[in-house]
Amino acid sequence: MEGVPQDIRSALPDDWEAGVFVGRMLTQAGPSPLLVIRGEAYDMAQVAPTVAALVERRDFTGTGGVHLGRFSLTDTALLAPIDLQCIKACGVTFAVSAIERVIEERARGDWTAASAIRERLEDRIGGSIRSVVPGSPEAAALKTALIEDGLWSQYLEVAIGPDAEVFTKAPVLASIGADADIGVRSDSHWNNPEPEVALLVSSTGDAVGAMLGNDVNLRDFEGRSALLLGKAKDNNASCALGPLVRLFDDTFTIDDVRQAEVRLTIRGEDGFVLRGESNMREISRDPLDLVRQTLSEHQYPDGFVLFMGTLFAPVEDRDEPGRGFTHKVGDIVAIENGKLGRLVNRVITSQDAAPWQMGISALMTNLAARGLLQGA
Repeated sequence: MEGVPQDIRSALPDDWEAGVFVGRMLTQAGPSPLLVIRGEAYDMAQVAPTVAALVERRDFTGTGGVHLGRFSLTDTALLAPIDLQCIKACGVTFAVSAIERVIEERARGDWTAASAIRERLEDRIGGSIRSVVPGSPEAAALKTALIEDGLWSQYLEVAIGPDAEVFTKAPVLASIGADADIGVRSDSHWNNPEPEVALLVSSTGDAVGAMLGNDVNLRDFEGRSALLLGKAKDNNASCALGPLVRLFDDTFTIDDVRQAEVRLTIRGEDGFVLRGESNMREISRDPLDLVRQTLSEHQYPDGFVLFMGTLFAPVEDRDEPGRGFTHKVGDIVAIENGKLGRLVNRVITSQDAAPWQMGISALMTNLAARGLLQGA
């Protein structure tokens, strides 16, 4: 596994020995579900061959698992902590994110036009959009005013309208985990990370835990056309999750998610450093409402992961004045939260990232050869 190794003290929360975590590790035989219970690690493959099956059992006591001893990241090759779950994402759930998406749209993906558009939009709607409740009468009145001003956008529709933007971020099993290289399209020239909290949701619609994620945004592609969202979002190695899922219990609840502050640091090989944060207290829609909207007309028999959007939208210049921020190959992206730990990935092009090879058929073949599917 390539990337930037980190020790357990920096990768996991300060109180990791008090919580319960679900993950996925690579063993000599193949991938196995992992439980970390108050610091002790258990290989759960003999009980539940996949993380999805383990979550559906709702037994996180370690019973029937192989006790591996004290958990250590130096001895464990972590994969993305989910497997058969669908990977969904919500966009434009923060006011700043909404404004920046409108800028991308108005600039048609051209970074040179962004600064002037940003100034006009923030002067007109910056304060209003932050205070309005999506779907409310006040939101409808703001929409009418913006239409009259010629400033309405499809991004503002999902920012303050009744319906959240929910899309599929990546195929099942395509996400990468901690310390792996994260991919950005080689033909993208205006892009940024998206540090987020992602919920793990069971087939019955219950949020069972949360993790950190990087949703990666290609501003030039999506800015040219919203119809390029799939190409902007779903590329090789472009979805990072981890390092582990923290399960909800008396040490970590959905209210911790609602109050979460996600910090970001980017360090480039050119010496560039960028720091930012995304505070879930400023999200426009409640996390459980986003879950509800995802489930409103669809079922997910293996559960799903839901990225909930980000406040982070970097506008600092990296190179020439007015160009703003974009990634360079070799950037180290660190996303962290006190309750969820630290997710670190190195930026590479999607073309050069390790190819995705283990899909559902390959995983089932592996599990069958290990005798793990009998009675599963």
